[in-house]
Amino acid sequence: MLLLTAGIGVGAGMVEQDSSTGQFETESDAQEASSYIETNFQSGSNTTTVQIVQRGENVLTQEALIDSLQLQQEILRRESINETLVAENPIFGVENVVAQAQLQREARARQQAGGQSGGDQQRRQAQRQPPAIEEQIAAIERIDDSPWTLEDLLTGERGVLREGSNSQALSLMANSYEPGSTTASARVTIVRQQTFGGAVNSPNGFASNVTDAQLEIRDLAEDRDQEYTVFGAGVIFQEIDQSLEDSGAIVGPMALLFVVLALAVAYRDLLDIILGVVGIFAVLIWTFGFMGWTGVAFNQLLLSVPVLLIGLSIDYAIHVFMRHREQRTNSDDESIRRSMAVALGGVGAALVWVTATAAIGFLANLTSPIGPLRDFGIVSAFGVVAALLIFGALIPALKIEIDTVLESYGLDRQKRAFGTGGSVFSRLLASGATAARRFPVGVVAVTLLLTIGGAAGATQIDTSFQQEDFLADSPPEWTQSLPEPFAPGEYQAKEDLEFISSNFQQETNNGELLIRGNVTNEQTLVRLNEAATDLEQRETTFKLANGEPDIQSPLTVMQRTAAENPRSNFTANFVASSGAQNPSPQEIATLVPKENVSALYGQLLELNPSASEVIYRNDAGEYEAVRLTVALKSSASGSEITSDLRETAETIEDNSNGELDVSATGQRIIQYETEQALLDTVIQGLIITLVAVFIFLALAYRLTGSQASLGVVTLLPVVFSVSWILGSMWLLDIPFNALTGTITSLTIGLGIAYSIHVSSRYELELRRQGNVWDAMETTVTGTGGALLGSAATTVGGFGTLVFAILPVLQQFGIITGLTIIYAFLASVLILPSLLVLWTRYFGPSGYFPEDAEEESAPAGETAAADGGTTE
Repeated sequence: MLLLTAGIGVGAGMVEQDSSTGQFETESDAQEASSYIETNFQSGSNTTTVQIVQRGENVLTQEALIDSLQLQQEILRRESINETLVAENPIFGVENVVAQAQLQREARARQQAGGQSGGDQQRRQAQRQPPAIEEQIAAIERIDDSPWTLEDLLTGERGVLREGSNSQALSLMANSYEPGSTTASARVTIVRQQTFGGAVNSPNGFASNVTDAQLEIRDLAEDRDQEYTVFGAGVIFQEIDQSLEDSGAIVGPMALLFVVLALAVAYRDLLDIILGVVGIFAVLIWTFGFMGWTGVAFNQLLLSVPVLLIGLSIDYAIHVFMRHREQRTNSDDESIRRSMAVALGGVGAALVWVTATAAIGFLANLTSPIGPLRDFGIVSAFGVVAALLIFGALIPALKIEIDTVLESYGLDRQKRAFGTGGSVFSRLLASGATAARRFPVGVVAVTLLLTIGGAAGATQIDTSFQQEDFLADSPPEWTQSLPEPFAPGEYQAKEDLEFISSNFQQETNNGELLIRGNVTNEQTLVRLNEAATDLEQRETTFKLANGEPDIQSPLTVMQRTAAENPRSNFTANFVASSGAQNPSPQEIATLVPKENVSALYGQLLELNPSASEVIYRNDAGEYEAVRLTVALKSSASGSEITSDLRETAETIEDNSNGELDVSATGQRIIQYETEQALLDTVIQGLIITLVAVFIFLALAYRLTGSQASLGVVTLLPVVFSVSWILGSMWLLDIPFNALTGTITSLTIGLGIAYSIHVSSRYELELRRQGNVWDAMETTVTGTGGALLGSAATTVGGFGTLVFAILPVLQQFGIITGLTIIYAFLASVLILPSLLVLWTRYFGPSGYFPEDAEEESAPAGETAAADGGTTE
């Protein structure tokens, strides 16, 4: 076993970490469309953006604008940042628009005065190159000496933020900004970076120098006098990775410490405690080694597995050790080896059944379309099997050898089993047997009422899968006093995301319509215009500060490009194709071409290469697809967004007479589909696990000489526990998420262990002692004591998750702890009554005292019809 442990453990060094939320996404039409967009449209995977939000009483003052430009200057001077930026116009904000407006006015003023120095400005405009940052800073500094004021530049006749303007500057203001006002509390500057071929939704594919550059930008912003919030994908990925490491650093040692303390109470023996801890480490080595050899990456969901296995391992250890102690105490003359053999013979079958049923519960996650949930099921199932082998073979063998050596030196190794000997714990545990003897039907009736209430609450549980679930809150103050390496870092991305999402548009909140087919049809642009009109009226659409929706499509790019280049051949053809006569610049921005669509696509791509973000032309020169993007409200639900976009997509398809195939996609839709897959996993996993465990237990009991109906009775407390835990989730307002979505299979996998131990011990003692009440007393004080010890350690182990940095881990710890408590209480308080009723009506006869001819009911204990007694 030690050699096998060493061989498997080699794989532990091969385990990689993957904290991407993209790994939870499922295969679907929306996912396929999103992958198509990333692959074929220029903006798909080439760039990522950083948002620098300036905040304050008024971010439109001269001082605030200059400070923003100076920050840009510092960013561009840092080589480590500059090398990650895109080549053309990498930084853009309101401060740049204002500075360029000032420079343009100065150039016109010089031209009107007869000067020639406006040539540089005209050449720069022709090349689409912004003036140097130094020039822009100087321009804003000269405003006080200009004939116009800052208010003129912002909200005057040609002001960049005037009411009714559709300028880019307005799109960079918070949605609470009133156009025409010279006061604003927040505005954003966009920094565009190259991703160097990396995936923007996966930290593993995100270039490390891009993340480092984003963190460096944040550091530069924090050092300035003005208040800034810096947000980007790299910042998110860094905090998710850090939260995983910090959570593990805090939770792991705390869980181990609690288990050691709990074992000290249960074992009261240093050697047994050490053996238990050695066994735990061996199980973890096997599990992580398995992950390394099979290539399973460590993710947020798998962070709960070590805690789960610590609890299960101790469960196995306590049952083996306590049964061994019981055997030695009851048979003083038996050797250590013989006592262990008898103990394993008695508890071994139950441990095998527990392992099998727990593995079935975890493997039910294989039906899930979510990859990490399948990995969780496989790894957890393997870990349970490893725990059986370690604590069913290795640790007993070590205990026999060590105890034999110690007793040869005269040391007494006989210890009393926990929960026996008339202790307070044994009296508490006996209450289940007492209730079963006096009013078993009443116990079952109350249980059914609680179960019905829990089931009603279960139907009200929400489902959640969003990036915020994996972002940590600011750690509590007490964690700051922890020594290294346990002290957590600082976390601010979640708070920043909440602020930015409520005030500005996020790329992750964009909805997309992918249009494939005959996209050069003369009615394609008309359909896109109708779709934009439809989306504008939807409640889920985000509106900019000017009250307009943020929609990008081939049509909007055409309209904007034509308005900005009124003398170009493209504009002439664009106007002609729309049938308009001598339109004004403002009217050009509203035209919709109805012919020559293919030719317009080609001319647009030549004049404005950024049009490749919304038009895809394949290598053969054919126009294969176009796309429309729309900004969405962060407050809108996934179901509302999905419904609106799919309805708009269907409208385009229906009106195109089958020539266009339209797919609604975007991160919000993909997240919603993941939520639905998660809910399906919960329901399917529950049904599959219950059916599979029922069949297994029925066959197991039947093949070992008992009635198959005992399997049903054994499973009932677990069914009750599932209902109770789902009702508790509703009461505590905890949704189904990436971790809590495993709770039904986990409840059955963990809870069935308690029921099996009680039922198996009761059935064994019933045959041994021949009396239902004696058998029940021995079961709840003997096995019940072991269950109490294992429940305490498991609850404590999972309870340490409430100290994790990640909120989802905290919720998982709370719910799993309650699951163990419910399963334990159901097994020692409710299952005894069920077993009494089963014995009376379905089990073997002759085990009740009143059933034996030579015995009669004790005085004052007239037999009750429900199998109990009237006392």
